[in-house]
Amino acid sequence: MKLPPYAEFLGLTVEPDEHAPVLVMPFGPDVVGRPHFVHGGAIGGLLEMAAVVALWHALEADGGGRIKPINVTVDYMRGGREKPTRAQGTVTRLGNRVANVEAVAWQGEPDRPIAKARMNYLIVR
Repeated sequence: MKLPPYAEFLGLTVEPDEHAPVLVMPFGPDVVGRPHFVHGGAIGGLLEMAAVVALWHALEADGGGRIKPINVTVDYMRGGREKPTRAQGTVTRLGNRVANVEAVAWQGEPDRPIAKARMNYLIVR
């Protein structure tokens, strides 16, 4: 799967999963915010890319289409530390014109997220 250029800039890699792919962002100088923490913008970008990949995955099984973001809401729960961060998107509604997607980011334990996002996308079929 080819990722968007921003995903490549963040150094994201893909881990296959039975539901939707999991994206992994390594900790490094390109994602540092305050010392020893991941920048909030990098976390937001990771969440957006996870949502996009999940939606592409769902659209592929539903006949395809192009997407355009409508809105993004990110909830930050705790600081991301100096280790890899994973994120996975879940399509909660796939309509004919609009899709609703949630994404969660974590480090180590998936049940202890560092951030979550809700996104809506316009679908052009």
